[in-house]
Amino acid sequence: MTTFSDSLFKKLWLTVTVTILITVFYSFFLSYLFYEKLYVDIVEQSLLEEGYRLASDYQGGPLSEDMKQQVEWYNEKSESEVFLVSNPKELSACLPYAIDYQTLIGQDERQQLLKGEPVIKSGFEERFGRKILAVAIPLLDHSRLEGIIYLYVPLAKISELTVDFSILWLIGGVLFIVIGAFLGFKMLHRLTRPLAAMKQAAEKVSDGDYSARVDIQSNDEIGELAKAFNHMSESVQKEDEKKREFLADVSHELRTPISYIKGYSEALEAGIIKDPEERNKYLKLINRESGRIVKIVEDLLDLSRLDAEEYKLVKSPFSLAQLIEDFLLKYGPAMREKNISLSLNLDPDIIINGDEGRLEQILQNIIDNSIRYTEKDGMISIRLYKHLYGCAVEIQDTGTGIPAEDIAKLTNRFYRVNKARSRSDGGTGLGLAIVDKLVKLHDGRMEITSELGKGTTIHLYFPVIE
Repeated sequence: MTTFSDSLFKKLWLTVTVTILITVFYSFFLSYLFYEKLYVDIVEQSLLEEGYRLASDYQGGPLSEDMKQQVEWYNEKSESEVFLVSNPKELSACLPYAIDYQTLIGQDERQQLLKGEPVIKSGFEERFGRKILAVAIPLLDHSRLEGIIYLYVPLAKISELTVDFSILWLIGGVLFIVIGAFLGFKMLHRLTRPLAAMKQAAEKVSDGDYSARVDIQSNDEIGELAKAFNHMSESVQKEDEKKREFLADVSHELRTPISYIKGYSEALEAGIIKDPEERNKYLKLINRESGRIVKIVEDLLDLSRLDAEEYKLVKSPFSLAQLIEDFLLKYGPAMREKNISLSLNLDPDIIINGDEGRLEQILQNIIDNSIRYTEKDGMISIRLYKHLYGCAVEIQDTGTGIPAEDIAKLTNRFYRVNKARSRSDGGTGLGLAIVDKLVKLHDGRMEITSELGKGTTIHLYFPVIE
């Protein structure tokens, strides 16, 4: 495991362990306080109940001998010490420890007894080495204080009451800490393992190994993070493959025309070609190949700007039918040369908000392909009609058609159906990639259908201005 993972793991494990320790000690501390408070409250309530039961036998008047004997008998049976006195001064003689009766029953306490309220006293007694809890119950005859029932009991120390409980708590607490620390170690090790794996995979990706993946073992946030990392790694791998393929395609596309230009120019420079007609032929070839290079570079620049979202459209409302008619005028010679007939069915009422120059670029790339792949005496038909999307431009030719497995790849850069990449029957392989992006910039979409030997149909859908 790496240093980063070790550091994170140790921090988390120490945090969990310290939390467990604090929880155990805090729980013990609270239990100690609550238990002691409950214990004192129970003893106090018990003394009060005992005193009231004894006081219930008092019928008024001076204290009788029967009642004194009854209290003495009860004192022998009870765990608490019980005295019946007619004067608070008598308590000093009755108690087994020295005390000033005025500190026990002072003026304030006497007034409290005269009201019929009990007096509760607690304090540390050195003889017993512990606190004493005492209760004085008044015996009133109308408003005269005839006597006091005095009950006291030494409070047991909490350690004496909870010795077994403390031992069990200590054993349970230690076991809880050990088990909690062990389970925390296991849990955190399992929790941080995917993070360590992601770090190692990220290092591989940074070194160029884009095949690195993280094993997903959970559906929690870390599992989602692992999925996101795998998706990112896969995307980076695909982009790297596309980049390599793109560079290979660009090199391939440029190598051939440059080779032609270099070879023909060297032949002309060396004077190998003497015949004027041959020289003109070679010059035309050089011009054609240089034009092809210019076209490739222009298309690449367009794609680069489209990818970088730097392609700004200058939109304005215009009649799409009029644009198509005006645009097609320049293709008259090329169609007459191959005796290709043109069929138009355009709705003149369709108005769209778009960039006229970019719409012409879309039509040019599509019509160029249609003319290139349509045999002599073929036909190209163009329809413009209203559609649920807004409007649809349908461009259909009677060309050679495209295999079904190639249709989805037509918008890939440098993709040609002709695997031999013959430049006599193919363009740069960038045209439809540009068309697809330009159509999307106009909030439209493109669909391509084709059948081998029968032709290809391209549908362009655009929103319209109502």
